[in-house]
Amino acid sequence: MTLSFKKGLFCLYILLFTGFGYNSIAQSTKIRGQILDAETKQPLPFVNIAFKGTTIGTTSDFDGNYFLETRTPSDSLYISFVGYKAQAFAINEGHFQTLNVNLISETFDLQEIVVKPGENPAHILLRKIIANKAKNNPDRFNSYQAETYTKMEMDLNNIKDDFKNKKIMRQFQFVFDYMDTSAITGKPYLPIFITESLSDYYFQKKPKVEREVIKASQMSGINDNASIAQFTGQLHQNVNVYDNFINMFDLGFVSPIADGGLRYYKYYLTDSAYREGSWCYHMSFKPKRKQEPTFIGDFWVADSTFAIQNIQMRIAKGVNLNWVKDMVSSTEFQKLNDSIWFTKKKNLFVDFMLTGKDSTKQMGFFGRKTVSFKNVKLNVPIKKEIVRLDNNVIVKEDALKQPKEFWDNARPFKLSTRESGIYSMVDSIQNVPLYKNIIDVIQTFVTGYYVKGNFEYGPYYKLYSFNEIEGNRIMFGGRTSNDFSTKIMINGHLAYGDKDKRLKYGLGFIYMVNKLPRETFGIQYKHDIYQLGKSPNAFTEGNILASLLKRNPNNKLTMLNQLETHYEKEWFQGFSNTIKFRYRDITPTEFVPFTSPGINGGNPVSHIKSSEIELRTRWTKNEKVVMGEFERVSLGGSIPIVNLYITMGMKNILGSTNEYYKLDLSVEHTLELPPFGNLYYLITGGKLFGKVPYPLLHLHEGNETYAYDPFAFNMMNYYEFASDQYISLFLEHHFNGLILNKIPLFRKLKWRTVVSGKGLWGSLSDKNNGSLANTTALMYFPQGLTDVSKPYFEASVGVENILKFIRIDAMWRLNHLEKNPYQDFQNFGIRAMLQIKF
Repeated sequence: MTLSFKKGLFCLYILLFTGFGYNSIAQSTKIRGQILDAETKQPLPFVNIAFKGTTIGTTSDFDGNYFLETRTPSDSLYISFVGYKAQAFAINEGHFQTLNVNLISETFDLQEIVVKPGENPAHILLRKIIANKAKNNPDRFNSYQAETYTKMEMDLNNIKDDFKNKKIMRQFQFVFDYMDTSAITGKPYLPIFITESLSDYYFQKKPKVEREVIKASQMSGINDNASIAQFTGQLHQNVNVYDNFINMFDLGFVSPIADGGLRYYKYYLTDSAYREGSWCYHMSFKPKRKQEPTFIGDFWVADSTFAIQNIQMRIAKGVNLNWVKDMVSSTEFQKLNDSIWFTKKKNLFVDFMLTGKDSTKQMGFFGRKTVSFKNVKLNVPIKKEIVRLDNNVIVKEDALKQPKEFWDNARPFKLSTRESGIYSMVDSIQNVPLYKNIIDVIQTFVTGYYVKGNFEYGPYYKLYSFNEIEGNRIMFGGRTSNDFSTKIMINGHLAYGDKDKRLKYGLGFIYMVNKLPRETFGIQYKHDIYQLGKSPNAFTEGNILASLLKRNPNNKLTMLNQLETHYEKEWFQGFSNTIKFRYRDITPTEFVPFTSPGINGGNPVSHIKSSEIELRTRWTKNEKVVMGEFERVSLGGSIPIVNLYITMGMKNILGSTNEYYKLDLSVEHTLELPPFGNLYYLITGGKLFGKVPYPLLHLHEGNETYAYDPFAFNMMNYYEFASDQYISLFLEHHFNGLILNKIPLFRKLKWRTVVSGKGLWGSLSDKNNGSLANTTALMYFPQGLTDVSKPYFEASVGVENILKFIRIDAMWRLNHLEKNPYQDFQNFGIRAMLQIKF
């Protein structure tokens, strides 16, 4: 299982089972339906629909469809449209209902009207909105702070009666009392996770400071978890309509008021009215073309200031997006004075579809999130103690212990009886044995470990494998679970090969000194086989997939005894240091010999011992991270990630025989380039000072499997190139459907093109060049290993999103094509990988 696929599965797992999702208002009066012409039965767009006696309303979309929700009491719905008779309909408060309406046209005698061609008035208004964006954007302020309330919910949707009546569901019948129906989709749903948080939010433009102090948080099914609480606030949702492109699910959606909006949308000026003290205009918009990352929806804009008063956006049909069937985002702004509008409330609704089948028949998930702002203060300097906080999100010690009375007063609205009961209902579900079994299966697949009490057995994909050194390899391993401790995790494994008849093993632990900011200490010892010159993304030793997908005999493994201890300290979010002591004893094999210069072909070397101290410095900003109790996964951010490694090899420590120094620097980042996709780049460089045997040089990252490795040279073999100074560049551009979406044959497949290029240049000093002609080196190179003073290049063109999780690349090795009797490389190859992407 590749790191990319495991990372995607882990993030999707977190998304579905810890509520890292999105929300809109729930448990209210809900109406949906369609408006048609009574005579022609054609859909009527732009029809005004409102709850009578309130200012809560909407308009029908281009297909005549509409939906409305409110907590405000109202017993009727008022529908009106120019040229048709207005109608009022009685409704049931606090319930969901479908109301389809046939409007009857009216006939009027009017004087003759002469219509002359001219510019669409909607375009004139749009240009004024764009011209005033800088003055109306909430992010324009030098600083602001507000109190925010966030409510998130995950729901299982599209539950049918035959599912409820299945034998397997007998233990869960009590939960169906909490069923509801979505006004947006009309699908019935069952809440399975709910969380609320109350925060103080701080923003400063220059220098950039963003802090959120969570004062209160409560989660169904989770009593005390500050790691999850940090994801329940406002910071992790940022839909700003004033941005030209809105990044959602790794796709840059074009804002309906983007500077170049006219290239992507058609606009319609449909109404005007006096709203909340301002004269406002109503505009609707829809995409010009299919499958582009665009929205369909409408907004009200205030006259004179041309600030958006509220906006509703729904993803256009056919957008090349995985796992998401539907999404609706709405933002409401509040007027702080005559010229300033600021965010009042954000709602986000996502319909996750986990299969490619008919979404009207298959179950999926709703993710719903709402964020409310109050007590907004503009251009108020942020207090120094807030700026000095060492993490963007801080969860107060008593945040998870607030009583019911606190929440009753803190919420901007009251929860209904059904909503209030969701907490106890979800807690009850987790005590049902069948539920626990289902979660166990999912967790095992995602993490690789089966959890039983205080222990996790696995990973399952290492239970059996095979290679030319060990033959058939059997491995048993595991680690302590969170039930054992959330402060310390102990791990270990035993392995045996039927060919080399040797027992391998490993044992270690990691101790969590502090979680936020992260501070850890650990020790790890292993006596096992190891592949020198592999990338951090490569299959680990003993992985069954590595055995099945090998393209060369898997015989370049060496025996390794390694003791490693580390101390990691995160000084503040985005900046950390890790110091390691690493002792290695590497043993040769018949395939990877260790030979020092000498007569009669050299002298055999029984092992290489090294003792190192390594200092790693990692820096980035605004990084999004998903955290478990011990592990965390980076989702990237707006700033490149910089890693600097300084390594000192110490002579005469535990038998080590070499003194040397290494510097390694890497910079990686993903540039969002909507609408052209995104570009990932990784620049690495390093230099070694000193004289060392070749296993301690930089053995450049090859790949001898048919699996695509983003962090390796996929057309390069192991032990092909070595350097003591080098620089490399990896580039990978994902077009996100930009090209194939325009080809009718591929449009429905939703495939996406990706191209990549990789280059490497390195050199070897004479003292480290282990060619047979150099008798001054400490060790001869194995046959086929050489320097890379002539730069190495490879490139690929691929298609990703095949069946939503398969990527296949055609790859070319562009140079170093001379035949080598010791290296069986390919000039062209096909590589594949599994990945989960939206």
